[in-house]
Amino acid sequence: MSLTNKVDFAVIIGVKNANPNGDPLNGNRPRQNYDGLGEISDVAIKRKIRNRLQDFNQSIFVQSQDRNDDGQTSLSSRFDTFSKSLDKDKKTSSDALSEKLCEKWIDVRSFGQVFAFKSKESKGVSIGIRGPVTIQSAFSVDQVDIESIQITKSVNGEEKKDGEKASDTMGMKHRVDKGTYVTYGSINTQLASKTGFSDEDAKLIKESLKTLFENDESSARPAGSMWVQQVIWWEHNSPSGQYSSAKVHGSLSVDLDGDYRVEELEGLKYEECVK
Repeated sequence: MSLTNKVDFAVIIGVKNANPNGDPLNGNRPRQNYDGLGEISDVAIKRKIRNRLQDFNQSIFVQSQDRNDDGQTSLSSRFDTFSKSLDKDKKTSSDALSEKLCEKWIDVRSFGQVFAFKSKESKGVSIGIRGPVTIQSAFSVDQVDIESIQITKSVNGEEKKDGEKASDTMGMKHRVDKGTYVTYGSINTQLASKTGFSDEDAKLIKESLKTLFENDESSARPAGSMWVQQVIWWEHNSPSGQYSSAKVHGSLSVDLDGDYRVEELEGLKYEECVK
């Protein structure tokens, strides 16, 4: 049974002395737009959602290398292994294969995926799946201050003559002192019916958003430096929804400290998920 009613959601994120999402084209400094607002890309947010879904023992197609749980080292090898498991006596059409791919991996039926691989089993495949879950990049409520500090390592990465310091012992770290970020998303019932995304899957997405930064600690994001302040979850009373996503998202206002207000829309209930 696919998703019953349209869902909109928003996530309010607190940051203190952390690098929410480094920009590799800018020395890994925290991302900022031209207005000075901090940014966390939608790709980074979906990575964290996938990691949490994996923590919930869900099968994930786009796994990060450090969380690999099936021994496959690439997306193509993961797809090949799955192709080999299909019944050889039954010819699988593109539509049937898409259905099986969605059944297998929750991130495929949630976010969609392009499968364009050369497979020994299928001699090449090109399948595009549109997922019902869309999520925007997160932006800070106001401009963020970025602090950069120089760091040194106590040991050379490579051998140097006469005990000299190598150039790789010097480096930089960047962090946002304090910030409140907000991201918005939606779940579309029409696309959910095509991928088999269910109400139970929506509950898993909600739980992932509530615990987005669990098991995500790193040098750039120490434990407790980033947290979910609140998840606002709007569930419409029909598959197409009572209001547009833009109107629903616009009903939320957030201040610099993460305090928020939701303008009530007639007939549309919302849930505050983080206690």
